[in-house]
Amino acid sequence: MSSPLRAPARTRTPGRKGLALAASAGLALPLMISSPALSHGYTTSPPSRSSLCATGQVQNCGPIQWEPQSVEGPKGFPQAGPADGRICAAGDSRWAPLDDPRGGQWPATRMNGGQAFTFTWRLTAVHATTSFRYFVTRNGWDPSAPLTRAALDPQPFLTRNYGGQRPPSTVSHPATLPAKQGRHLILAVWDIADTPNAFYSCADVDFG
Repeated sequence: MSSPLRAPARTRTPGRKGLALAASAGLALPLMISSPALSHGYTTSPPSRSSLCATGQVQNCGPIQWEPQSVEGPKGFPQAGPADGRICAAGDSRWAPLDDPRGGQWPATRMNGGQAFTFTWRLTAVHATTSFRYFVTRNGWDPSAPLTRAALDPQPFLTRNYGGQRPPSTVSHPATLPAKQGRHLILAVWDIADTPNAFYSCADVDFG
């Protein structure tokens, strides 16, 4: 005896709501992938601590060795911004090895006080810019201690204003170096115009 015929299974058609959700999900993924990268950058001349970690000249740096351009924190320095002792890492605990003075033994770039020097940034993503500013430590500061505001001269020795313009991917700022002697630290701050953040770059130098 033959089996009774069965009606074919009905295929469920998604309703309007389901189609709308699927469409929005499909659009969300490309939008997420194609969103522009945030601005990033670090000093290469003199080489910043993050640059030295990225090139392997300094070891045991943690994840900053893969992201030397990501030292980003609140802007408004020195009135606001990262807390004292956390300035070189921009207040980000992921980059804490940059705040470690290592007993004052970070490799230092040789400079001559009072002479010409060109500061250089490498920007992996550009952004509308307010300014680049450069601070240097006071005479008599302690290179074996984490950087604080009190350790810096209160005013930047070099400021380059951009008025919201976007800089090129390689930025050069010729300057006359401050009249210093011995080991110092230069803090470069890249202030972003259209976000609440800035990028912080610490470089160890020796004025001889």
